[in-house]
Amino acid sequence: MQDFLTLTLNGHSPAHSEGQNAHLSWRWIDVGILELTPHETVSMALVVSAGIHGNETAPVEILEQLIEPLLRGEQPLLTRLLVIYGNPAALRQNKRYLHGDMNRMFGGRWQQYEDCPEARRAWRLEQAMENFWQAGEYEEVRWHIDMHTAIRGSYHTRFGVMPLRETPWPETFMEWLAAAGLEALVFHRAPGGTFTHYSSQHFQAASCTLELGKALPFGANDLSQFAASAQALRALISGGALPEVAEPPRRYRVSQQITRLSEQFVLHMNPETLNFTAFPQGALLAEDGDKRYYVQQAQEFVLFPNPAVATGLRAGLMLVEDSAHNEALGSTLP
Repeated sequence: MQDFLTLTLNGHSPAHSEGQNAHLSWRWIDVGILELTPHETVSMALVVSAGIHGNETAPVEILEQLIEPLLRGEQPLLTRLLVIYGNPAALRQNKRYLHGDMNRMFGGRWQQYEDCPEARRAWRLEQAMENFWQAGEYEEVRWHIDMHTAIRGSYHTRFGVMPLRETPWPETFMEWLAAAGLEALVFHRAPGGTFTHYSSQHFQAASCTLELGKALPFGANDLSQFAASAQALRALISGGALPEVAEPPRRYRVSQQITRLSEQFVLHMNPETLNFTAFPQGALLAEDGDKRYYVQQAQEFVLFPNPAVATGLRAGLMLVEDSAHNEALGSTLP
């Protein structure tokens, strides 16, 4: 099969839609969607996605380095695997999205948007994920790793965002996230339109959004920063040792969401404010007409501040630490 990323960026179909090698069979589902199945029976069905936002290229480069040896038959495959490059049209233009933020459209929320490429693509990805997991002929462990990069710099270069989940997280999944070099984990307490919330809610998958560094164009990424994440993915997919855990990730939970309600919205943060910057109780965070957002807890940390989002969307999250967990790990952030 021709280079999968090149095919995706060109919008082309491969000469053949399926094939096999000594370790696996592969099937091209659609542009940017590839299914790989090992010849041997396995117990895990894994979805790995990247490029849901088209300007977040480091995860795409990481994933491509893992997939090409599989397609060449150079590595074994230990899971059923669905590979997704989420937004090919935006990837081609190095833009976050063309018409709307696709990572707010999952779980059927795409129906609330006007017809646009992202809405249609969100529906297609939901369909591909459902078909993939329903194709399992026996009970499988379901994991979904959705890799992103952040718009801003961060006090934590690598962190994970966990969707709302009503049952305990599998211990093996939490151990894997630590081995992947994540410095922090953020736990949502409300449903959302993200790809990981969709896979968790609808398919009971263990899901996490991995945030790996800052959004940069193809070729400008320092992938050495994410060596542990790449090694952990390779171990999961093809075998080998997991990286040693240098330090367990710190834990945070969402305390409140800042939503842009109108064109009057003002975010009272410097454009260079880093993710996980701390704010003291009572600090004015944003205002939108008569609406005011203040820090409510003794200290809250900002995540994903972005005043340029469309009306009705999230302009930032405020977090509080999981004190019981973090006190055992040492000092807090600045």
